Amino acid sequence: MVNVSDGFGSSVLGYPRIGPHRELKRALESYWHGGISRDELLAVGREIQERQFNELAATGLTQVPGNTFSFYDHVLDNALLFGAVPKRFEPFREGMDPLDFYFLMARGRPDLPPLELVRFFDTNYHYRQPELDADTEFSLHPGALLDEWDRAKARDIELRPVVLGPVSLLLLAKAGQVPGETEFDTLSLLDKLLPVYEELFEILAKRGSTCVQLDEPAFTSDRTPAELAAFERAYQQLSTAPLRPRMLVTGQYGDFGPALRILAATGVEAIGLDLADHRIEPETLAAVPGIRRKRLYAGVISGRNVWRADRYVTLQYLNALAQVCPDLVVSTGTTLLHVPYDLLVEYEIDGRVADRLAFAKQKVGEVVSLAKALTEGPSDRWRKRPTEVHFKQKHAVRQRVYAITREMRAREPYEVRRAAQQARLNLPPVPATTLGSFPQTDRARQARHDLGQGKLSFDEYGKRIEAEIEATIRLQEDIGLDVLVHGEHERNDMIQYFAELLDGFATTHFGWVQVYGSRCVRPPVLYGDVARPEPMSVRWTAYAQSLTDRPVKGMVTGPVTMIARSFVRQDQPLHETADQVALAIRDEVADLERAGIAIIQVDEPAIREMLPLRAPGRAEYLRWAVGAFRLATSGVRSDTQIHTHIGYSGRAEVVEAIEELDADVTAIVATRSIEWVLRALKSDSASGHGLSHGVGPGVYESRSARIPDIDELDALLTAAAEAVTPDRLWANPDGGLKTRHGWQLEPSLRNLVAAARRLRRRVAAE
Repeated sequence: MVNVSDGFGSSVLGYPRIGPHRELKRALESYWHGGISRDELLAVGREIQERQFNELAATGLTQVPGNTFSFYDHVLDNALLFGAVPKRFEPFREGMDPLDFYFLMARGRPDLPPLELVRFFDTNYHYRQPELDADTEFSLHPGALLDEWDRAKARDIELRPVVLGPVSLLLLAKAGQVPGETEFDTLSLLDKLLPVYEELFEILAKRGSTCVQLDEPAFTSDRTPAELAAFERAYQQLSTAPLRPRMLVTGQYGDFGPALRILAATGVEAIGLDLADHRIEPETLAAVPGIRRKRLYAGVISGRNVWRADRYVTLQYLNALAQVCPDLVVSTGTTLLHVPYDLLVEYEIDGRVADRLAFAKQKVGEVVSLAKALTEGPSDRWRKRPTEVHFKQKHAVRQRVYAITREMRAREPYEVRRAAQQARLNLPPVPATTLGSFPQTDRARQARHDLGQGKLSFDEYGKRIEAEIEATIRLQEDIGLDVLVHGEHERNDMIQYFAELLDGFATTHFGWVQVYGSRCVRPPVLYGDVARPEPMSVRWTAYAQSLTDRPVKGMVTGPVTMIARSFVRQDQPLHETADQVALAIRDEVADLERAGIAIIQVDEPAIREMLPLRAPGRAEYLRWAVGAFRLATSGVRSDTQIHTHIGYSGRAEVVEAIEELDADVTAIVATRSIEWVLRALKSDSASGHGLSHGVGPGVYESRSARIPDIDELDALLTAAAEAVTPDRLWANPDGGLKTRHGWQLEPSLRNLVAAARRLRRRVAAE
């Protein structure tokens, strides 16, 4: 632990791991496609690890986190650290290299689905969900963790190993289904898991480790009394382990709630709070029994946004906290996994915007300088604060927001629209479609690159993209899809694409953030009032529609998702920003309709993702989120069909919100598994609060390399028809197909079309 007699400590709870130049992404994809050897991939991983702990130690941090690197996903890493291998993968284990076996669980193969891909709390990161059953046995496999610890120690750097806490590990896992058994409570395995944590603690202590970090993010969400009791039992036991390092337990991603009082009453030495996301007043903290005896990791620097902290205000807050918890370490509220590496490499961001930003490297600097100022006192420069705000404001945008009326968020009744749309579109029952993107070819990537480098005129670029669109349309016609898409070949990333064309957004060249595995995105920075200078997608969609008699969907990102996938300004309420974006999308939707596009998909997967982790605030959030979507989509005629793409939920308030979106067709992400979604749809329908409009449950995982067969898809569509009714059912994958290869995409879609036609014939025969 930090020697606090020398002042206040400084640390961060984690760091990006994909590499400053996406070295890991490139190495992973090269390895998966046979381009490099396993040893070469492992060498890339070691180089990223060592660069990270060397650089962090050099910044002046008094503690450096370790075990934050991952070749794919840290939740899966932690499951394997404790030997939690799902039974369905065990038969493939013998004879496989451990790294390849790890990738098998993460990525699957044609005859073996991967672990479920699940969103990590209310972040944009997704993890592979461990699977546990009543017979799961745990065992310790700390080789990778200890190897990194030893390499750092050889450089005289002591790492603080970061491990997912035992209760969160169990709560984040999925209860695996064993034939003949019912689903069980994963927390029933806690007593089997805790001794393995104690075993790890003993090994670390004998190696000389003085502190271990246990992350318990599950407790920043609402938890049952039984789950809180398990949390208390776990840390009462672990804190009395006979031989262990000191323990830091963190509550990342919000309000630690009752878990804070529970931990303060145990022998745990240190508690980390996300004070950037959920600020606690010092007097409130002082009322927690036992808190003065703990070391407080005060997470005052956000790990989830890119805005510089107001260091003067933050320092005042830290001084007040230090009166309550004199043993204080300045820290980030969460791992820095969710922000880009370095602001200084961005050469095109407006200086007035850049002056307000901090990426991971800059946030480490903020932590170190705050700890120094807390110890030594601030210098005069700390009182200098940016004052110019008018560059962010557009009078016309603000006037337009003020003029929004209730009627602008409403359409004619669904049954009226449904009849008008069927008369216009004449679609068969169970129409087959996709959700937008098709694989990006090397030709399309090269055309975008050459355009950006000035090597290609826009006219020539347009011709190349049109050639890609035509090839995609012809492929879909040959496959037999009923509703087509243009393929989004002009878009590297949907959010990035629209952000580049909207006022009020700044985009980056190197601001990559990991979403899952090797998948990275560059979240834009939404810093000012949002407006649409000109149409963004109309040219490409209209061209695609000119090539075919079948309807082609327009593809637009919804306002809530634009906000959720961006780093958003914090100087005004989110609902005001959402309405600004919604008005820009409304203009785009209207222009698509004028161009003759009969179906327009406005994607909103993030409406479910942004739901507050705790119950207070959910109703208000859903109110404005639904309102923003309806503002974006309610300016069209009755015979124009609005689709959306969203994650389902068992929570009644979320199902009600999806219904209130009033989209004509809702495509559903299989957030846990399609079977779960189908059961939920059926249960919701039976209870009278299900979805009443068109529904497209994603019947296969678009991110998996596995090719579903016709019988499997037929069974899933048949089950969906029982929950939704065939006349409202659509057949589609659960997401876009950008990351797929042609050899995966084409047979999967042909099987989807065949399964939809089977169901169509059975319905017609009844």
